[in-house]
Amino acid sequence: QVQLVESGGGLVQPGGSLRLSCAASGFPFSNYAMNWYRQAPGKEREFVARISFAGGPTNYADSMKGRFSISRDNNKNTVYLQMNSLKPEDTAVYYCQTQVWGIDYWGQGTQVTVSS
Repeated sequence: QVQLVESGGGLVQPGGSLRLSCAASGFPFSNYAMNWYRQAPGKEREFVARISFAGGPTNYADSMKGRFSISRDNNKNTVYLQMNSLKPEDTAVYYCQTQVWGIDYWGQGTQVTVSS
């Protein structure tokens, strides 16, 4: 079955960096676009970034442009989210997501906390 497992979250100071990973299995990873979303406490889940099946093009939410970078390694069935210049408002649970055979799949999420 389709599985998405995020990792790499944690506590980081403002201005710091983190790289999130999402390991995928159960479907032909290289054939599908992958997305990152996030959900902050008390807020709706929001789109962060998208990468096409071939590794480009990519799309970002406006507030992440220039700070976040999505990439993928189709040999490792893994998608990454490099986050730089982190701000307290980036604090959220980050999820990877894909749609396979018309069905949305989500990982369990990884917590990112930006605080001094």
